[in-house]
Amino acid sequence: MENKEHQYQETQAIALRVREHIVRMSTAGGCFIGASLSAVDLIVFLYTEFLNVTPFNLNDPNRDYLFLSKGHDVPALYGTLTELGFLQKERLSKHLSSDDHVYWHPNTNIPGIEFHSGSLGHLPSVAMGVAMDLKICGSDNKVVCIMGDGELNEGSCWESVLVANAYGLDNLIFVIDRNHFQANMRTEDLIPLEPLIQKFESFGAAVKRINGHSYTELHDAFNAYPFQKGKLNVVIADTVRGKGLPSIEERADRWFCNFSAPEIDQLLLELYGEHTTSLTSETLIVR
Repeated sequence: MENKEHQYQETQAIALRVREHIVRMSTAGGCFIGASLSAVDLIVFLYTEFLNVTPFNLNDPNRDYLFLSKGHDVPALYGTLTELGFLQKERLSKHLSSDDHVYWHPNTNIPGIEFHSGSLGHLPSVAMGVAMDLKICGSDNKVVCIMGDGELNEGSCWESVLVANAYGLDNLIFVIDRNHFQANMRTEDLIPLEPLIQKFESFGAAVKRINGHSYTELHDAFNAYPFQKGKLNVVIADTVRGKGLPSIEERADRWFCNFSAPEIDQLLLELYGEHTTSLTSETLIVR
Protein backbone atom coordinates (compact mmCIF):
# COMPACT_ATOMS: atom_id res chain seq x y z
CA MET A 1 0.00 0.00 0.00
CA GLU A 2 2.80 2.43 0.92
CA ASN A 3 4.53 1.88 -2.44
CA LYS A 4 1.31 2.62 -4.28
CA GLU A 5 0.92 5.85 -2.31
CA HIS A 6 4.22 7.02 -3.84
CA GLN A 7 2.42 7.17 -7.19
CA TYR A 8 0.51 10.13 -5.79
CA GLN A 9 3.50 12.32 -4.91
CA GLU A 10 2.20 15.25 -6.97
CA THR A 11 -1.25 14.90 -5.44
CA GLN A 12 0.35 14.86 -1.98
CA ALA A 13 2.33 17.98 -2.88
CA ILE A 14 -0.86 19.78 -3.92
CA ALA A 15 -2.57 18.70 -0.70
CA LEU A 16 0.36 20.02 1.34
CA ARG A 17 0.08 23.41 -0.34
CA VAL A 18 -3.67 23.43 0.24
CA ARG A 19 -3.01 22.82 3.94
CA GLU A 20 -0.64 25.78 3.91
CA HIS A 21 -3.42 27.97 2.49
CA ILE A 22 -5.76 26.78 5.25
CA VAL A 23 -3.23 27.60 7.96
CA ARG A 24 -2.74 31.06 6.50
CA MET A 25 -6.51 31.65 6.53
CA SER A 26 -6.71 30.77 10.23
CA THR A 27 -5.70 34.28 11.33
CA ALA A 28 -7.12 37.82 11.07
CA GLY A 29 -10.57 36.49 11.87
CA GLY A 30 -9.79 32.80 11.67
CA CYS A 31 -11.47 29.81 10.07
CA PHE A 32 -12.72 26.31 10.78
CA ILE A 33 -9.26 24.84 10.53
CA GLY A 34 -9.76 21.38 12.05
CA ALA A 35 -12.53 20.18 9.76
CA SER A 36 -10.95 21.90 6.74
CA LEU A 37 -7.73 19.96 7.23
CA SER A 38 -9.59 16.65 7.50
CA ALA A 39 -11.25 17.22 4.10
CA VAL A 40 -8.17 18.25 2.10
CA ASP A 41 -7.21 14.85 0.70
CA LEU A 42 -10.81 14.10 -0.30
CA ILE A 43 -11.24 17.36 -2.18
CA VAL A 44 -7.81 17.33 -3.84
CA PHE A 45 -8.27 13.74 -5.01
CA LEU A 46 -11.74 14.40 -6.42
CA TYR A 47 -10.59 17.43 -8.42
CA THR A 48 -7.32 15.95 -9.66
CA GLU A 49 -8.41 12.41 -10.49
CA PHE A 50 -12.16 11.83 -10.46
CA LEU A 51 -14.16 14.86 -11.50
CA ASN A 52 -14.31 16.27 -15.01
CA VAL A 53 -14.24 19.91 -14.02
CA THR A 54 -11.51 22.46 -14.74
CA PRO A 55 -11.23 26.26 -14.86
CA PHE A 56 -11.86 25.95 -18.61
CA ASN A 57 -15.04 23.87 -18.73
CA LEU A 58 -17.23 25.49 -16.08
CA ASN A 59 -19.83 26.30 -18.72
CA ASP A 60 -19.64 22.89 -20.39
CA PRO A 61 -22.90 20.94 -19.93
CA ASN A 62 -20.86 17.71 -19.80
CA ARG A 63 -18.75 18.69 -16.80
CA ASP A 64 -19.12 17.15 -13.34
CA TYR A 65 -20.31 18.79 -10.12
CA LEU A 66 -19.00 19.00 -6.56
CA PHE A 67 -21.20 20.39 -3.78
CA LEU A 68 -19.54 21.15 -0.43
CA SER A 69 -22.41 20.72 1.99
CA LYS A 70 -20.18 21.11 5.05
CA GLY A 71 -19.58 24.67 3.97
CA HIS A 72 -17.38 25.60 6.93
CA ASP A 73 -14.69 23.46 5.26
CA VAL A 74 -14.47 25.97 2.43
CA PRO A 75 -10.80 26.87 3.15
CA ALA A 76 -9.95 23.38 1.83
CA LEU A 77 -11.99 24.11 -1.28
CA TYR A 78 -10.51 27.62 -1.70
CA GLY A 79 -7.02 26.16 -1.44
CA THR A 80 -7.73 23.43 -3.98
CA LEU A 81 -9.34 25.84 -6.43
CA THR A 82 -6.29 28.10 -6.05
CA GLU A 83 -3.79 25.32 -6.70
CA LEU A 84 -5.71 24.17 -9.79
CA GLY A 85 -6.11 27.61 -11.35
CA PHE A 86 -9.75 28.42 -10.63
CA LEU A 87 -8.93 31.15 -8.13
CA GLN A 88 -6.05 33.63 -8.01
CA LYS A 89 -3.76 33.05 -5.02
CA GLU A 90 -3.71 36.72 -4.08
CA ARG A 91 -7.45 36.59 -3.38
CA LEU A 92 -6.84 34.30 -0.41
CA SER A 93 -5.14 37.17 1.39
CA LYS A 94 -8.52 38.94 1.27
CA HIS A 95 -10.14 36.21 3.36
CA LEU A 96 -12.92 37.83 5.44
CA SER A 97 -12.31 41.18 3.75
CA SER A 98 -15.27 43.19 2.47
CA ASP A 99 -13.25 43.62 -0.73
CA ASP A 100 -13.84 40.00 -1.82
CA HIS A 101 -16.19 37.02 -1.54
CA VAL A 102 -13.61 34.75 0.14
CA TYR A 103 -15.48 34.15 3.36
CA TRP A 104 -16.30 31.49 5.99
CA HIS A 105 -18.73 29.71 3.67
CA PRO A 106 -18.91 29.01 -0.10
CA ASN A 107 -20.11 31.79 -2.36
CA THR A 108 -21.01 31.26 -6.01
CA ASN A 109 -19.27 34.51 -6.95
CA ILE A 110 -16.06 32.49 -6.69
CA PRO A 111 -15.32 30.39 -9.82
CA GLY A 112 -15.77 26.67 -9.22
CA ILE A 113 -18.21 26.98 -6.32
CA GLU A 114 -21.54 25.49 -7.35
CA PHE A 115 -23.87 26.59 -4.57
CA HIS A 116 -23.96 28.60 -1.36
CA SER A 117 -23.75 26.39 1.72
CA GLY A 118 -23.29 26.58 5.44
CA SER A 119 -26.77 25.57 6.57
CA LEU A 120 -25.96 21.92 7.29
CA GLY A 121 -28.18 19.32 5.67
CA HIS A 122 -29.09 21.61 2.77
CA LEU A 123 -26.89 20.54 -0.11
CA PRO A 124 -27.62 16.79 -0.26
CA SER A 125 -31.07 17.74 -1.56
CA VAL A 126 -29.61 20.27 -3.99
CA ALA A 127 -27.11 17.71 -5.31
CA MET A 128 -29.90 15.15 -5.57
CA GLY A 129 -31.97 17.57 -7.63
CA VAL A 130 -29.08 18.19 -10.01
CA ALA A 131 -28.45 14.43 -10.32
CA MET A 132 -32.13 13.81 -11.02
CA ASP A 133 -32.17 16.48 -13.74
CA LEU A 134 -29.09 14.93 -15.36
CA LYS A 135 -30.75 11.50 -15.27
CA ILE A 136 -33.87 12.86 -16.93
CA CYS A 137 -31.73 14.50 -19.61
CA GLY A 138 -29.78 11.28 -20.20
CA SER A 139 -26.46 12.91 -19.28
CA ASP A 140 -23.44 11.07 -17.87
CA ASN A 141 -22.25 13.80 -15.49
CA LYS A 142 -21.11 12.77 -12.03
CA VAL A 143 -22.43 14.63 -8.97
CA VAL A 144 -20.52 14.55 -5.67
CA CYS A 145 -21.76 15.99 -2.39
CA ILE A 146 -19.33 16.18 0.55
CA MET A 147 -21.03 16.03 3.94
CA GLY A 148 -19.80 16.15 7.51
CA ASP A 149 -20.44 13.27 9.86
CA GLY A 150 -22.09 15.57 12.42
CA GLU A 151 -24.23 16.88 9.57
CA LEU A 152 -25.91 13.48 9.47
CA ASN A 153 -27.89 14.54 12.53
CA GLU A 154 -30.00 16.55 10.08
CA GLY A 155 -33.06 14.58 9.00
CA SER A 156 -32.92 16.15 5.53
CA CYS A 157 -29.74 14.16 4.81
CA TRP A 158 -31.55 10.86 5.30
CA GLU A 159 -34.55 12.07 3.33
CA SER A 160 -32.16 12.74 0.45
CA VAL A 161 -30.79 9.20 0.69
CA LEU A 162 -34.30 7.75 0.56
CA VAL A 163 -35.36 9.84 -2.45
CA ALA A 164 -32.07 9.31 -4.31
CA ASN A 165 -32.54 5.55 -4.08
CA ALA A 166 -36.23 5.78 -4.97
CA TYR A 167 -35.22 7.42 -8.26
CA GLY A 168 -32.17 5.23 -8.92
CA LEU A 169 -29.65 8.09 -8.82
CA ASP A 170 -26.50 6.07 -9.30
CA ASN A 171 -24.86 9.18 -10.79
CA LEU A 172 -24.81 10.74 -7.30
CA ILE A 173 -22.11 10.16 -4.67
CA PHE A 174 -22.42 11.24 -1.05
CA VAL A 175 -18.96 11.48 0.56
CA ILE A 176 -19.00 11.54 4.36
CA ASP A 177 -15.98 13.22 5.97
CA ARG A 178 -15.95 10.95 9.02
CA ASN A 179 -13.56 12.81 11.32
CA HIS A 180 -15.58 11.82 14.42
CA PHE A 181 -16.07 15.38 15.64
CA GLN A 182 -19.05 17.70 15.55
CA ALA A 183 -18.09 21.26 16.45
CA ASN A 184 -16.37 20.93 19.86
CA MET A 185 -17.54 17.41 20.71
CA ARG A 186 -16.98 13.88 19.51
CA THR A 187 -19.94 12.68 17.47
CA GLU A 188 -20.34 9.51 19.46
CA ASP A 189 -20.53 11.49 22.71
CA LEU A 190 -23.31 13.71 21.35
CA ILE A 191 -25.54 11.62 19.08
CA PRO A 192 -23.91 8.29 18.16
CA LEU A 193 -23.80 7.66 14.41
CA GLU A 194 -22.50 4.13 14.15
CA PRO A 195 -23.06 1.69 12.58
CA LEU A 196 -22.98 4.00 9.55
CA ILE A 197 -22.49 1.37 6.85
CA GLN A 198 -25.56 -0.57 7.95
CA LYS A 199 -27.64 2.60 8.31
CA PHE A 200 -26.92 3.76 4.75
CA GLU A 201 -27.44 0.25 3.39
CA SER A 202 -30.79 -0.01 5.18
CA PHE A 203 -31.83 3.16 3.30
CA GLY A 204 -30.91 1.45 0.02
CA ALA A 205 -27.48 2.92 -0.73
CA ALA A 206 -24.36 1.13 -2.00
CA VAL A 207 -21.62 1.89 0.52
CA LYS A 208 -17.81 1.81 0.68
CA ARG A 209 -15.76 2.73 3.75
CA ILE A 210 -12.16 3.82 3.31
CA ASN A 211 -9.24 5.71 4.80
CA GLY A 212 -9.93 9.24 3.58
CA HIS A 213 -6.23 10.13 3.63
CA SER A 214 -5.12 7.21 1.43
CA TYR A 215 -5.06 8.11 -2.25
CA THR A 216 -4.84 4.43 -3.11
CA GLU A 217 -8.04 3.66 -1.23
CA LEU A 218 -9.70 6.73 -2.68
CA HIS A 219 -8.70 5.59 -6.16
CA ASP A 220 -9.99 2.06 -5.64
CA ALA A 221 -13.31 3.27 -4.25
CA PHE A 222 -14.08 5.90 -6.87
CA ASN A 223 -12.76 3.71 -9.69
CA ALA A 224 -15.62 1.34 -8.83
CA TYR A 225 -18.25 4.04 -9.53
CA PRO A 226 -21.13 3.39 -9.87
CA PHE A 227 -20.99 0.92 -7.02
CA GLN A 228 -24.30 -0.71 -7.93
CA LYS A 229 -26.67 0.12 -10.75
CA GLY A 230 -29.72 2.06 -9.62
CA LYS A 231 -28.38 2.86 -6.15
CA LEU A 232 -27.00 5.99 -4.52
CA ASN A 233 -23.22 5.73 -3.99
CA VAL A 234 -21.97 6.50 -0.47
CA VAL A 235 -18.30 6.78 0.51
CA ILE A 236 -17.62 6.94 4.23
CA ALA A 237 -14.12 8.39 4.47
CA ASP A 238 -12.50 8.00 7.87
CA THR A 239 -10.35 11.08 8.45
CA VAL A 240 -8.47 12.91 11.20
CA ARG A 241 -9.56 16.34 12.29
CA GLY A 242 -6.60 18.72 11.94
CA LYS A 243 -4.72 16.26 9.69
CA GLY A 244 -1.18 17.46 8.97
CA LEU A 245 -0.70 19.39 12.19
CA PRO A 246 -0.06 16.92 15.04
CA SER A 247 -0.34 19.67 17.66
CA ILE A 248 -4.02 20.21 16.84
CA GLU A 249 -5.06 16.79 15.51
CA GLU A 250 -8.18 15.33 17.11
CA ARG A 251 -8.55 18.22 19.52
CA ALA A 252 -12.09 19.36 20.30
CA ASP A 253 -10.84 22.86 21.13
CA ARG A 254 -9.25 23.25 17.69
CA TRP A 255 -12.53 23.48 15.83
CA PHE A 256 -12.44 27.16 14.92
CA CYS A 257 -9.13 28.98 15.38
CA ASN A 258 -7.91 32.54 15.04
CA PHE A 259 -4.14 32.33 15.43
CA SER A 260 -1.63 35.15 15.84
CA ALA A 261 1.08 35.73 13.23
CA PRO A 262 3.77 34.01 15.36
CA GLU A 263 1.46 31.03 15.88
CA ILE A 264 0.93 30.80 12.11
CA ASP A 265 4.70 30.75 11.59
CA GLN A 266 5.02 27.90 14.08
CA LEU A 267 2.20 25.91 12.49
CA LEU A 268 3.80 26.27 9.05
CA LEU A 269 7.08 24.99 10.44
CA GLU A 270 5.20 22.04 11.88
CA LEU A 271 3.35 21.44 8.61
CA TYR A 272 6.47 21.37 6.44
CA GLY A 273 8.90 20.00 8.99
CA GLU A 274 12.39 19.46 7.63
CA HIS A 275 11.32 20.53 4.14
CA THR A 276 10.62 24.08 5.29
CA THR A 277 12.97 26.85 4.27
CA SER A 278 13.04 30.28 5.87
CA LEU A 279 9.53 31.64 6.09
CA THR A 280 7.39 34.22 7.85
CA SER A 281 3.66 34.82 7.86
CA GLU A 282 4.19 37.39 5.13
CA THR A 283 6.37 35.23 2.86
CA LEU A 284 5.36 32.22 0.83
CA ILE A 285 7.38 29.08 1.37
CA VAL A 286 10.12 28.54 -1.21
CA ARG A 287 9.63 25.09 -2.76
